[in-house]
Amino acid sequence: MPRRDSYAEGTPNWVDLKTSEVDAAKVFYRDLFGWTYADEQDADGRPLAVAKKSTPDGEGVVAAIGQLPIDGADLFAPAMWNTYLAVNNVDVAVARTITGGGSVVRGPTEFGDAGVTALVKDSNGAPLSLWQAKKRIGATLVNEPGAVIWNELTVDDLQSAVAFYDHVFGLTGEISDPGSGPYVTFKARGDSVAGACPRGGAGAPSHWHVYFAVDDAARAAARALELGGQVLAGPLETAIGPMAALRDCVGAMFSVFQIPPEPQ
Repeated sequence: MPRRDSYAEGTPNWVDLKTSEVDAAKVFYRDLFGWTYADEQDADGRPLAVAKKSTPDGEGVVAAIGQLPIDGADLFAPAMWNTYLAVNNVDVAVARTITGGGSVVRGPTEFGDAGVTALVKDSNGAPLSLWQAKKRIGATLVNEPGAVIWNELTVDDLQSAVAFYDHVFGLTGEISDPGSGPYVTFKARGDSVAGACPRGGAGAPSHWHVYFAVDDAARAAARALELGGQVLAGPLETAIGPMAALRDCVGAMFSVFQIPPEPQ
């Protein structure tokens, strides 16, 4: 469903890039994904670029790029894509975060008439944001080239993650083994909304990773290199389609996933 007008609780509904180099990041993603921007302000009054993507049936909001927050600079430095999960009541979700073994970095904060947000860490220490929608639900366009297609949690303790996200958000965590190790599919109201996999003891600490859809993973990886980014892995042929792990020009990691062609 590429067009969204609501999100079930626990569903990733928004991503934003936290960086000290907003202008450079805007150019990178404009040239990689074709984003345009609307200039707004975040909850602290700092510049925020809301990214939009045009499709044949209209324009949709896909993400945002903003300044590193002072109270989260140690979490996101030097730059990092941050995942938000939809909640019905941010105060309740913050309380459950604590009882579920997580911690609160920043308590509920009003974002004008758009919504209420909070920054927390889960039971594995992975940072994530909560979003209680008012006038802004989050992304209105997903699963299309240039938009988010998947959010994946990488953690040390999968069992702890399953218990935490069930306790806080009511997500069901189904564990399987696709052949490369255990994998958790989180479900909200029966729909698959996100995934989780073991961190493996190397690379970045526990975190939420963002996948963007593209028409051609190899072409997107080559273009990222041209724009000053890095290819960390791939493009790889996987059982579900080609993908590549990348780093942008300001140091933030993300992945691209090639959407299968429409059946003829």
